[in-house]
Amino acid sequence: MKSKTIILFAALLASAVAFAKPAAKKDKKAKQAEPEVVLATKVDTASYAMGVAIGQQMLDNLEKGNYNKGVYAKAFCDVIFGNPTLMSSDSATRYMMHYVSEMQKEATRKNREASAKFLEDNAKREGVVTTASGLQYQVVKMGDGEKPNANSRVTVNYEGFLVDGTKFDSSIDRGEPTSFALSGVIQGWSEALQLMPVGSKFTIYLPYQLAYGERGAGDVIPPYSTLIFEVELISIDK
Repeated sequence: MKSKTIILFAALLASAVAFAKPAAKKDKKAKQAEPEVVLATKVDTASYAMGVAIGQQMLDNLEKGNYNKGVYAKAFCDVIFGNPTLMSSDSATRYMMHYVSEMQKEATRKNREASAKFLEDNAKREGVVTTASGLQYQVVKMGDGEKPNANSRVTVNYEGFLVDGTKFDSSIDRGEPTSFALSGVIQGWSEALQLMPVGSKFTIYLPYQLAYGERGAGDVIPPYSTLIFEVELISIDK
């Protein structure tokens, strides 16, 4: 049961770090006298290796989230060595679940507002066209080939970005174009590609309603995200 609780805390901490930073200040670095550790047996070595591996993972999460490392270390050691703690395991788990939920809600609210503001400002830029669905696009290069229809299969090169500039996908980075049926992709892609003659390159801006909606896509695309794609239509595959 205790091992399951520790695993749950690690998962909750990683989730909280991914969404927001708490207000806690970074603890001051201070050198403390540490007992000498001798790896005399295989069990000693395995124990030390586990400590290094888990410690490094937790350190990364703590620093990303600006958590108080001293407070965390005190609680962790109290549990490990059976010392009294300021809250029970059950209450700590409930608190972390509530905390993560609140951080997720706040991050979602901020992302939704940022995405809406981006589209509002972007619509005013010269060369940006907004369609009836809310799709925005800008022609980088207009080709002179055939346009695909809703039932076409196409081959494209593309790169995808969040509004903060984070690249989340790229066929160019993978080193080869990608092919797909327009009937099998998100609505914004299907609509935009039907506006593009073969040989065209567009920058397209997709509101969340035309992309991955209120849920987002895994850990890569947050809920309510406006997405930006640089798309080049290479061919229509008959």
